[in-house]
Amino acid sequence: MSVSTRIASVDAGSPAARAGVRPGETLLELSGHRVADVLDYKFYGYDARITLTLQTPGGARRTVKIRKEEGEDLGLNFETYLMDRARSCANQCLFCFVDQMPPGMRKSLYFKDDDARLSFLLGNYITLTNLSPRALQRIMDLRVSPINISVHTTDPDLRVQMLKNPRAGECLAVMTRLAQAGIRMNCQVVACPGLNDGPALDRTLRDLGGLYPQVESVAVVPVGLTRFREGLYPLEPYTSAQAAALLEQVGTFAGAFLQAEGTRLAWCSDEFYLLAGRPLPPLAFYEELPQLENGVGMLRLLQHQAAFALEDLDPGAAPPPFAIATGVSAAPFLREIVDKAQARCPGLQGRVYPIRNRFFGETITVAGLVTGGDLTAQLRGQDLGTRLLLPDCMLRAGEDVFLDDVTVGQVEQALGVPVEVVEAGSGFDLAGAILGLPRERSAAALPPEDEYYRYNPER
Repeated sequence: MSVSTRIASVDAGSPAARAGVRPGETLLELSGHRVADVLDYKFYGYDARITLTLQTPGGARRTVKIRKEEGEDLGLNFETYLMDRARSCANQCLFCFVDQMPPGMRKSLYFKDDDARLSFLLGNYITLTNLSPRALQRIMDLRVSPINISVHTTDPDLRVQMLKNPRAGECLAVMTRLAQAGIRMNCQVVACPGLNDGPALDRTLRDLGGLYPQVESVAVVPVGLTRFREGLYPLEPYTSAQAAALLEQVGTFAGAFLQAEGTRLAWCSDEFYLLAGRPLPPLAFYEELPQLENGVGMLRLLQHQAAFALEDLDPGAAPPPFAIATGVSAAPFLREIVDKAQARCPGLQGRVYPIRNRFFGETITVAGLVTGGDLTAQLRGQDLGTRLLLPDCMLRAGEDVFLDDVTVGQVEQALGVPVEVVEAGSGFDLAGAILGLPRERSAAALPPEDEYYRYNPER
């Protein structure tokens, strides 16, 4: 048995702790089922009554019986999240963003994952080329659902060309098997001008629509191109006219699908509307917002939540003056939110600064790829008030480090102003920060962020 299932710690008060499970032991089986990784752990650990087979550090085996609430976690923590190594990508995609990273950055930024377990657990997208027959069967046996799939095209020859993997052409056949097994799927198409748009995209949308309702949603996003593309496949960013044409193309499919099935199924990311110079659709257009992580409807939701919060939050005295730094694409929308906040609180002073991406190239306009170096260089000497608000997507998850390894502390020191990190995509958090309210107070003043308050466009 691999040491990947060795228990690193046990949560205090958890079912496992109450049963006497100890750190250092190795989890071998759950109710007679071998545990190889986190999927087995979560699937076989779901029931209310479970028998754990453990191996002590000395090599002895013992069993422990546990009673708990159905679905309650056992409370075991392992040496790695997956209880295994993450599976790296076997493709050489023509548009891969990782291949466009400059040298000298931290090692983790060059790792390409293509792991079905991360798709189910964390929402990562997979290409299906990494799945062995056994792994595919396990997804169906364990009912691992939903999973997120980077489709890009359903034309087998074109997909082989784009992913540079001879197995890439099997995508639609594998997805058909998953659909027949009842596995739900969300799909992504990274659109590359003149490559997988036009007739190829029509075919892709038609094929994916044929797998509805197991295919639940499709996001079409524009290819991201940095300035580090020497020696790579020649790709160009979408022009305004090309973006407009693609919006029309996807809209035609989505409109017909809505008439037939009651859902649009496919949406373009916000970036396509910005590239085309077109207004974003109303929030209701995005239905239940199934593709937020791909930037589909994210800006509309941000505006909606912020407007709702600004109605209900009472700042009292004028909040301390502030500045917001964000990517070029989101800046006008944040400016609108600040304007509404100033109308609500006339003494409020706030500025929004779009940060041009000199590090990766100015075709990259999203906040999540802004570096600490660009941030400090462009904000030095600007009027930042007494606090600088930054979205947390600029930082490594759970840490205070930008992509270029500059820390929040270094930014604060360089600019002479404290930084407040705001939850990216949450209009509630943004509104509370603008009004200078502690998170505890703004959270207590607002109703629960349930489906109604998140999505109801009439509120």
